[in-house]
Formats: sequence, structure tokens, C-alpha cells
Amino acid sequence: MKSSAPSGFKIDVLVDSDRWKAARNVATTVRRAVLRAAAATRSTRGSELAIVLTDDSAMRLLNRNWRGIDASTNVLSFPTGTGSDKTHLGDIVLAYETIAREARAERKPLAHHVAHLAVHGFLHLVGYDHERDKDALAMEQAEREILRRLAIPDPYQARTRHAAKSSAKHPTKRAVKA
Repeated sequence: MKSSAPSGFKIDVLVDSDRWKAARNVATTVRRAVLRAAAATRSTRGSELAIVLTDDSAMRLLNRNWRGIDASTNVLSFPTGTGSDKTHLGDIVLAYETIAREARAERKPLAHHVAHLAVHGFLHLVGYDHERDKDALAMEQAEREILRRLAIPDPYQARTRHAAKSSAKHPTKRAVKA
């Protein structure tokens, strides 16, 4: 499934797991979120990317092979690098079970969490990271602004509220910044 924005930005959504059938309109959700992020960053004219919707077992293999972490995760981004051909930005991979579990735990609609993670993955492709606090804050602010334009509540505020409630019930747990 391909979609083109007026700027020539192309998004290919590949469904690699039947588990995503439970998430109605997920291809539209991720495409819309990434198009909004692309418009906000203005760094994608004539570019393309692929979004792969997979499951935890495939994500675990990717995470182990590329990052040395033998566990699934919600989203991975694979930028194509700094070569002269910058038409393919890279790939974003999303894992159904982890994302669905997180959405339930945070009491948010699955579509909102999927959109947030698609935006997060896209921002990694265009150079954002969260290795240092300053960079994490800049990335979170960009995510908040993009998601606000999609009418999706601030995912960090919701997570902070949930963590605060959880830590009140379980004093050993502390609210952590994602």
C-alpha cells in the first residue's frame, strides 16, 4: 500500500503479521501520523520510507541482531545512512503485542499509541534521538506538537499520570520519563 503526499513523499506500509488485523485502519493511522510528522519537519521532499507492522517474535530477532538486546520492543527505526542517495529515509518497524500491551496499561486507544510510535520512529529517521536529556526533551516536544495536530493527547503527560498513580499504589515504583 503506497501513499503520496503532494511533496512526493511516499510511504509503503507492509503488514507482516496477521495480529494487526485486530487494529482496524492501522495502515491509515500510521500513514497519516508519518505524513503529519513529515510536514512538520519539512525534510522529506522526494523521499520514501517503509513501515513494517510485525509481531513480537520478529521484533525480538531484529532487536537482538541489530541492537544486541534479546527482547521485543515497541518500535525500531532503521535509517538508510548518509549516502548520496537520500531518497529512501529508512524503515520503521512496529510490534503488535508490545504496542497493544502498552496501550492497555496506559489506558489509551491503540490507534493513539500506534500513531505516537510511528511519529517517534519517523523522527529517529530524520535525525532526532533521546540519548541526552536535552535531545530527549526536543524530541518529546516535536512529538507532542505533531500529535496535537492529529488531535492525540500528550502521550508523556498520560504516562506520567499513570506512573504517578501506579507509584502511589506501589511505593517502590517511580515515575520514569520514556
